[in-house]
Amino acid sequence: MTLLIIIIALALIFDYINGFHDAANSIATVVSTKVLTPFQAVVWAAVFNFAAYFIFKDHGVANTVAKTVNEGVNSAGVPYITLTVIMAGLLAAIFWNLLTWWFGIPSSSSHTLIGGFAGSAIAHAGFEAIDSGIILKTASFIFLAPLVGMIMAFIISIWFLHAFKKTFLPKLLSLAILGCVFYFIPNLMVKSPSKIIGIKKAETVDNGVKLDVSFKTPANMMGLKKGDVLQGINDVAITDDKSLATTIKSLKKGDAVSFKVLRKDEEKIIETTYQPRFKSALMNLLAFGENVKWLLIGFIIGVIALFTLFLSGLNYAQSERWFKRMQLVSSAAFSIGHGGNDSQKVMGIITVALIAGNQITSFEEMPNWVPLSCYTVIALGTMSGGWKIIKTMGTKITKVTPFEGVAAETAGALTLFITEMLKIPVSTTHTITGSIIGVGATKRLSAVRWGVTINLLWAWILTIPVSAVIAMLFYSLLSLFGME
Repeated sequence: MTLLIIIIALALIFDYINGFHDAANSIATVVSTKVLTPFQAVVWAAVFNFAAYFIFKDHGVANTVAKTVNEGVNSAGVPYITLTVIMAGLLAAIFWNLLTWWFGIPSSSSHTLIGGFAGSAIAHAGFEAIDSGIILKTASFIFLAPLVGMIMAFIISIWFLHAFKKTFLPKLLSLAILGCVFYFIPNLMVKSPSKIIGIKKAETVDNGVKLDVSFKTPANMMGLKKGDVLQGINDVAITDDKSLATTIKSLKKGDAVSFKVLRKDEEKIIETTYQPRFKSALMNLLAFGENVKWLLIGFIIGVIALFTLFLSGLNYAQSERWFKRMQLVSSAAFSIGHGGNDSQKVMGIITVALIAGNQITSFEEMPNWVPLSCYTVIALGTMSGGWKIIKTMGTKITKVTPFEGVAAETAGALTLFITEMLKIPVSTTHTITGSIIGVGATKRLSAVRWGVTINLLWAWILTIPVSAVIAMLFYSLLSLFGME
């Protein structure tokens, strides 16, 4: 138990370091453009880092990180994951993060954590211990995340530049984008009543519908469990996903409900009351985790589209003033993405430690204090700032104006929201760096200081393998003291 407590403390220390190491990601441009003072900027970023706690509820990125190392044991009966493996990985991640912070290199906290976890597992049980598919997918986004950010930032910058023209065509484009937001976002949102209460999947079987129920959701709190075969609700036979959704839709909060289920070949009747999160069906729809993310994406794009409608009517001083105001919105959006993406990686490691320490049996049983503490600590870390990296991000790659700051942060935020929905752990550092390069490239390619960029790229490529090697060394050191 003592070792488990030490590991949780180390994970939260890493989360804190991640906060001040990555503070530059969301505030470098607002500081360099003098929209906010450094202190105001870190407080602003920290508030929205923590706000992500109320938005990202499915913890898909945390689950992906937790699966970096395989569960179970190898052919010799050695478990792939032990508390020592996790501890060595965390020590390596903390070491690399502090080293890169000291030299002002914006490397990836996410990749150093994954590299450290994988490296210590390899030292413990060989290469079969790691899930190579997850490692390769994560590694591929070393290049894809900044590339997507760069392309998005380039497109947004070109959109802004054309919006200054007094012709009708740019306004028509903005109106078309607004129309697309109002059409596509509602259609992309989850509307199934069964999914909204936490039934991720309902598979039709011979004697009913086999459920995949998320832990701590309304469905789970009402007594349904993963693997249950639901046969009826209030004497209404449930034969497929459609009949399940229709029956649940007819229920109202507080209604008495009886679930007839087959659990481990034993028939059970669960008598309870229907308890969705809210009384209103519309509120349940809007507050559902995936829908909140789509609404955020729609809000960001919609605000930018509305803003571009009025750009042509502003003089230089007015447009500069409005771009500075817009930077508050774009940096807040990026901070939400940063908090939601990076906190989840530490949540995944702590949950794996709780499983290895026999405190819980599966990822779905993650205690509520884990996400709350991770989001709190990363916000506190962000408030501490990382001024050396802020200087590199805000001035050394390319000179950033408020116009370019809005484009870069908006592109970065959209990239982070989309990759989080895909459950892919990406680097916020890589994403915003690519976005800043994208806005610099709209002036001319020489506006980007490619020498600095190439050095950053090398740091990114080396992060996972170097962190893995450092973790192997830490694991070997811990093994000398009898810890395996």
